[in-house]
Amino acid sequence: MNLENYYQLDGTKLSFTREQASRFAKAVAGDFNQLHDVHATRFCVPGDLLFAVMIHHYGLRQTMGFSFSGMVSDDDVLVLPEVDAREISIYDQNDKKYLDISCNGDRSRDSRLIESLITRCVEFSGHTFPHVLVPLMEEHNTMINTERPLVIYDHMRISLDTLDIDSVSLNHSNSTFRIYGKRGDVALNYDLLCNGEQVGKGQKKMVLGGLREYDQDKVDQLVNSIEQSRQDYRQNM
Repeated sequence: MNLENYYQLDGTKLSFTREQASRFAKAVAGDFNQLHDVHATRFCVPGDLLFAVMIHHYGLRQTMGFSFSGMVSDDDVLVLPEVDAREISIYDQNDKKYLDISCNGDRSRDSRLIESLITRCVEFSGHTFPHVLVPLMEEHNTMINTERPLVIYDHMRISLDTLDIDSVSLNHSNSTFRIYGKRGDVALNYDLLCNGEQVGKGQKKMVLGGLREYDQDKVDQLVNSIEQSRQDYRQNM
């Protein structure tokens, strides 16, 4: 994956260019969320990239939680504290908080395991829309604003029974969708496997904004637009 190609780290100062973050979203995660387009007005760095960089930097713990409290742009410079603690908070140079990390259990810096875990978790994002979100929205007769879709991470967590493994695969187990007026949250739960045996669990929780009554034609237009963007990107790689 060569994760270092997708960010800059100058001492403790972490930053991302729009090109790096957008390339990670599309080429690595298969995520064509409009918020990650280079020219997006509301551009933000993918939560999956922050997740990957934090594990790469601090190491993989058996239990880890990531709570997002702000959208990182290409103008933001985050400061990575040099600590070995169960609770780590990530702020920018203006003391605005973007991320809380909770850690517990043993630690691994095995590059094979870390890359395998990051790759599988990040690739899962590419299947979220439309394969998971669209059926959930249809079931609950609600949808995001298809003209200005807002889908952002709220929380991610992983829990491994053991770190004495060198790779993992991921299997989506179930999803839940809770609606609060014009906002809602979707929790995507998955099992982590090694050689066919379950070795852990994980969850990605996303916030959806601008909810309104489900309209199949508008959903189809959004799905087709994203699929066309995916095909165009692959042809130009």
